[in-house]
Amino acid sequence: MLTRKERMLPQIAKLFVWLLMAGTMMAAAETSNGVATSSDAATVIPVAQVHQDKSWEYGPFINGGTGVGNRSDFQFLSAGFQAGKILTSVHHAGILTGQFELGANIMPLWQAYTPSAHEVIIIPKSGTPYLATIGGGTYRGVSLTPVILRWNLLTRSRRVQPWIQAAGGLIYTTHKFPGVQEVQPGTPGGSSVWNFAPQGGGGFHYFIRPQRSIDVGVNGVHISSASLGDRNPGVNASIQMQVGYTFWK
Repeated sequence: MLTRKERMLPQIAKLFVWLLMAGTMMAAAETSNGVATSSDAATVIPVAQVHQDKSWEYGPFINGGTGVGNRSDFQFLSAGFQAGKILTSVHHAGILTGQFELGANIMPLWQAYTPSAHEVIIIPKSGTPYLATIGGGTYRGVSLTPVILRWNLLTRSRRVQPWIQAAGGLIYTTHKFPGVQEVQPGTPGGSSVWNFAPQGGGGFHYFIRPQRSIDVGVNGVHISSASLGDRNPGVNASIQMQVGYTFWK
């Protein structure tokens, strides 16, 4: 029988596929119902406009999610501001036809909710088992993602713009994250107040009117101190949903 952790991974994969399919289906439905007429030609097509203008985008967002695997009891919440600029003309590559965009974001609010501090029995490979204290609770900090490499997929939709992306971020917390654990009786070990957050995912913009869109995305995020601390327990994987509002210029 599969454990709860083993069941979560395919569910996460399904969520990612569902999100991309939802954006694609919305685009296809809109295309089939919106064949251009002479009167339509005079109106602004929001998606085509940002493609043609190689627009800037900027706006606020909120982000939330959960850890998976051995971190399934971790929860995350963050909020911030994101900006980006479409840098290239449309490049034709079959179903991957689209434009490259470079972006960044900052999250003045970054929080992780973990189990309260508790004690566990540690059985080292050699030596005597001991009772160790593991830190926990709520961790607060800020996050900066200075590099977001986004590919805006080209569709015939007037309002839906799907995208995929890869990014790298940096997180600072006021206490070492994840919680400090004794590596031997009386000797604390732990991660670091600095962690790195490589990530990747996809989503879509839905234009409610020209130069304004509501944005939905999902990212798989790995959190690691890269051994800046005496240990690197990290968060191997988390799944995080993002919702935002974007201004285009």
